[in-house]
Amino acid sequence: MTTLFLTHDDGLRHETPGGHPERAERLAAIKRALSGSAFDALRRQEAPRADPAEVLRCHPASYLERIRAAVPAEGWGQLDADTFVSPRSLDAALRSVGGAEAAVDAVLAGRAQNAFVAMRPPGHHAERDIAMGFCLFGTVSIAAKYALDHHGIARVAVLDFDVHHGNGTQDLLWDEQRAIFVSSHQMPLYPGTGAAHERGIFGQIVNLPLRPGSDGAQMRHAWEPALDRVAAFAPELVLISAGFDAHDADPLGGLAWREDDFIWLTAAICRLARDCCAGRVVSVLEGGYDLDALAASVAAHVGVLMEQGE
Repeated sequence: MTTLFLTHDDGLRHETPGGHPERAERLAAIKRALSGSAFDALRRQEAPRADPAEVLRCHPASYLERIRAAVPAEGWGQLDADTFVSPRSLDAALRSVGGAEAAVDAVLAGRAQNAFVAMRPPGHHAERDIAMGFCLFGTVSIAAKYALDHHGIARVAVLDFDVHHGNGTQDLLWDEQRAIFVSSHQMPLYPGTGAAHERGIFGQIVNLPLRPGSDGAQMRHAWEPALDRVAAFAPELVLISAGFDAHDADPLGGLAWREDDFIWLTAAICRLARDCCAGRVVSVLEGGYDLDALAASVAAHVGVLMEQGE
């Protein structure tokens, strides 16, 4: 089986004001990084546009309508201090959801071993009825609910290694006992959540706060026992919120990871998935704001996925 790569040019059409870190150039840098001959074996597919009803797996209809109403005919609409929408933002966000769900379809059907979805805006900060942190919809949480309810699997793991805590994912999965959520993140840092005592209704949320300056050694120390806990949960699918802003070159974080650290963690997650769920992994882009570091880290991450798909 192969690794599936899903993206769409609508992700480039979600526009943010000049100087904003979450910009279209991020997606362009990823596409360039995955265009070389080392990635010829990637199976490429356009991310489909999700039916807006899919958003309702995690968000109320009133929230979806609020987002729709905020999208301007031209220029920008502002949802909070750093979250903007432009005329094509809703299309981009729905393709983010559609891409994640299409990846789940392909991996659970055995048409691909694993998948990487490169779309924007990101999603892991969007709470039930709050857009924040550049995010509109909880893409990975929606994909998790889709796998559980549409495909009927019993358990799913959501693993988040963005430098910022996935507060939205935590909020959306807080009372979902069929999902385990693990997040490593710098603390203190935006959005201020993610303490170890935040555990969810069923104790199924595992937060791994890391001090500023933490490098790959501290990351391994945190993730190794957490992955053992995920293995005990026995997920039938592993979803990754793949943020690359823990890289030491990233302007929005203060961790000190390098490409080798993303390789190690991706490989460890893939080994877990191989043992628990026949290697079924769907990875979805979150953060990463230094373009060179983002491109190199995504290439490293996808390279490991491809090795597992051979």
